[in-house]
Parts: sequence; structure tokens; C-alpha cells
Amino acid sequence: MLIADRSPPIARIAFIGGGNMARSLIGGLARARGAQIAVAEPNVELRSALAHDFGVAAHAQGVDAARDADVIVLAVKPQVMRLVCESLRECAQATQPLTVSIAAGIRIAQIDRWLGGAQAIVRAMPNTPALIGAGATGLHANARVSPAQRELAQSILGAAGTSEWIADEALMDTVTALSGSGPAYFFLLVEALEEAAVAQGLPRETARALAIQTCLGAGRMLRESGEAPATLRQRVTSPNGTTQAAIESFETSDLRAIVARAVAAATKRGQELSAQFDD
Repeated sequence: MLIADRSPPIARIAFIGGGNMARSLIGGLARARGAQIAVAEPNVELRSALAHDFGVAAHAQGVDAARDADVIVLAVKPQVMRLVCESLRECAQATQPLTVSIAAGIRIAQIDRWLGGAQAIVRAMPNTPALIGAGATGLHANARVSPAQRELAQSILGAAGTSEWIADEALMDTVTALSGSGPAYFFLLVEALEEAAVAQGLPRETARALAIQTCLGAGRMLRESGEAPATLRQRVTSPNGTTQAAIESFETSDLRAIVARAVAAATKRGQELSAQFDD
């Protein structure tokens, strides 16, 4: 007697746009071998590279990639998102796929309107470490997204790192300010540490190598220990020691307020950019 195969069908995923972020997600999904992937990319060289490197079906037009997809991943610049969505409207209305947007600043209501309405949409904000499989992504789903579709969206973004669901879409601008822009803050800190050490006499190559490894090691300790940043900081800070002297200097300069103002400024700018795409 034959036993019916009850395993879930392999998802058909179409990427609209084949830039760096899409490439990182496609690479992760291709390694997992759990999806049928198509990509639409107008640039001939990028399109050929994606087909060659990952064995995906590559198309010049979005509608050709999206026609039979269970999931459409919108990986295009915010400035062209409306045009892209409108080109996919007929397909989206006919097949009702899950749509996942990784474009910064574009709200779900805008995407839904451009696709013709009544769509299941997840808005995602990944960051550049996704390119090496170490990304941090915030996700928000509208009410039309089913539990199975939420799981599918998380598996797609999870191919490039950690993902967290955000209940209130308004907070996606804060996610952008925190993790979306956050790598640049980190790089700035490493720059500053390097310059400070060079000013104290260390050779630049040595200063950079030590700064990078110190930040990498500290990040791994945070991730692997599961303890709060304050707890780990306190352990390193001996009374009247060198670390305490540095921390007191940071506190005198009101580092926390500087960071708070920076995140608030980035959040506000994200809100302003979203408003630009309103009708």
C-alpha cells in the first residue's frame, strides 16, 4: 500500500531585483535546498551571475519570475518600488502570493495599494551583515499573512541571520535606525578606536587588527553568554582600573545621550522618507 507524502510542498520564491541583499538571501536559500527560486534582474551581468552561481531561473522581467510564485520578494530600491509593484499587480491579484519587501521606508499599506489591494505582505528590514550570513532583520506582517506564511517569511530572512517580529509597523523606523543603520555606527566606533590608538603610538595595522578582534570577541561574548551587556561591562570594569577611567570619560561626554540622539535622528529620517512615497 502506498503511503501519501504529507511533507509540505517546496516553496516557489521569486526575487524581484538581484542586488547584493537579494544575492545573500538567494545564496542562503540555495544552500538549504528548500525552495524553487527565480529572480528578475534587468542587469545582464548580475542576472547571468545569479543563474551561474546558484542555478536559479533568471529573467529580465519581474512578471516572468513572479508568475507562478508562492512568495514574491521585492528587493528593489524604494524609488522604483511603486513602478515595480504596479507591473506585478495583475499577477498578484491572480495568484495572491505572499509578498515580502526588503525596501527601506516603504510601508505595507503603500505596497498593498500599488499591488491592487487585499495582499498578504511582510515588511522586512535586513542589514548589510546579511551578506555574510550574520544579518539582523526586523519583520512586520499585515493581518492577511497566515501563520504558515509568517514561518515561510522568517525562513527566507533567516537564511541570512537573525530575525525578530515587530508587532507595530510604526516601530520599523526604529528597527531601521537600530539594526539597519547600526553597522555604520559600529564601523565608526572601530574607526575611532583605531585613530585613538594610533594617536597613542601604536602602528595603524596593529591598532586596526586589535580593534576589529576586540569588537568581534565582545560581540561573540554577548551572543554566546546570553547575559546582559551591562553585566559583561561590569565584569571588565575593575574599581579604579583602566576600564573605569575610560568608562568615566564616556559618561562625562554623555555617550548614552549621544547614541539616543543619533537613533532618534535616524528614526525621524526614516519617517520622512516613508512620507515621500505617499500619494
